[in-house]
Amino acid sequence: MAISKEKKNEIISEYATHEGDTGSPEVQIAVLTYEINHLNEHIRVHKKDHHSQRGLMKKIGHRRNLLVYLREKDVQRYRDLIQRLGLRR
Repeated sequence: MAISKEKKNEIISEYATHEGDTGSPEVQIAVLTYEINHLNEHIRVHKKDHHSQRGLMKKIGHRRNLLVYLREKDVQRYRDLIQRLGLRR
């Protein structure tokens, strides 16, 4: 399930650290979180869709690696981001 350009641009503008920022860990994690949440909804409805389930697991692993990177690089940015996204309840 692809994310629309409008929604992706909205997420990028919200989490960007500077103008034209699309590659910072915050932006990548925010986009992945949005995609993960929507894939979760899809899998709740379509329980036997194993291909989407595998894609979900790959996205979760990628987000986890980015979170580890951000935590090691700058703990304060990491804490701010997980609070804004509502992760680690």
